[in-house]
Amino acid sequence: MTNIENQKFIALDISGKNYLSWVLDVKLYLSAKKLRHTIDEDNAASYEERVTALIFLRHHIDDGLKYEYLTVENPLELWQNLNDRFEHLKAVVLPKALNDWSQLRFQDFKTVSEYNSTLFKIVS
Repeated sequence: MTNIENQKFIALDISGKNYLSWVLDVKLYLSAKKLRHTIDEDNAASYEERVTALIFLRHHIDDGLKYEYLTVENPLELWQNLNDRFEHLKAVVLPKALNDWSQLRFQDFKTVSEYNSTLFKIVS
C-alpha cells in the first residue's frame, strides 16, 4: 500500500469521457497489485484488500463522483455503479471510431507524425 496517495494515472472525469482508458488502467493496476479480484463478482477478498482497492478507486475518480458515491463501502459496488453509469459510452465511441477509420486517408496529413497521432487516437 506504499504510495497509494499518489495518482498512478488520470482520474475518471465526471463526464466519463476517459472512461474506457480509465477502466483499462484500473484493471491493469489492480492486477499488478494482486487486487483485481476485489472488483470481480463473488470474490472472497479480505477486508484489507477491499479497503485498499476502494481507496485506490476513490483516489482515481473525479471529486464530484466521490461525493456522489460517498456511501459506497465496497469496491465491487463502486465498480458496478460506475460501469452502469458509463458503459453506454462503448455504443457511442465505437461507431465514431469505425467511421473515423473508414475516412482516414494518408494524403490528408502534412506529416507522417500527424497521421500516426490521428491513427492512434482512433485505435485507442
